[in-house]
Amino acid sequence: MTGVKRNVAVLISGRGTNLRALIDSTTQDADHPARIALVLSNRAEAEGLEIAKAAGIETAVIPSKGKERAEFDAILDTVLRAKDIDYICLAGFMRLLTHGFVQAWYGRMINIHPSLLPAFKGTDVHARVIESGTRFTGCSVHFVSPEVDAGPIILQAVVPVPQEATAESIAAAVLEQEHALYPQALRLLAEGRLVIEGQRVRVTG
Repeated sequence: MTGVKRNVAVLISGRGTNLRALIDSTTQDADHPARIALVLSNRAEAEGLEIAKAAGIETAVIPSKGKERAEFDAILDTVLRAKDIDYICLAGFMRLLTHGFVQAWYGRMINIHPSLLPAFKGTDVHARVIESGTRFTGCSVHFVSPEVDAGPIILQAVVPVPQEATAESIAAAVLEQEHALYPQALRLLAEGRLVIEGQRVRVTG
């Protein structure tokens, strides 16, 4: 074992497929610089919570229904700090975070998006990719900034778009790449090898 592991919180709202990839990568390597200390959801029925529990990882639920964004984020921030969280991974977390929360965690919170940013920000990505006629899509891991899907890009993976592709087939191909890419980005972050320079990210070492 090398050094103290960094505590990571993974925020989810649904299935938790990227969560599973992050758990596998951090638990299968004894020398991994990070440990997933908390999995938190805004939905008690999120399937990913069961994945975390099966792995022996602490879970928490902060229901978002009926809460203003600022109220939700204040509770979230309190929970994260109480657990000594160093980094946050958003993994299918379907909740917009306030400017203040993002600023407080800037440089320590990352997200994965199913396109080659800055193209195809937002939702319904794969249908829009098909409609656009582009020949390549992919996924991006980026630092979270106040503007949605606009933070500095850490890593990207490219996925070809065949002529016979459907939104469903592209989604499956992109998700496979996400499961490889997100753990790589978390390792770089936990190793302290990512330096934000404006809108660019420099990988050191």
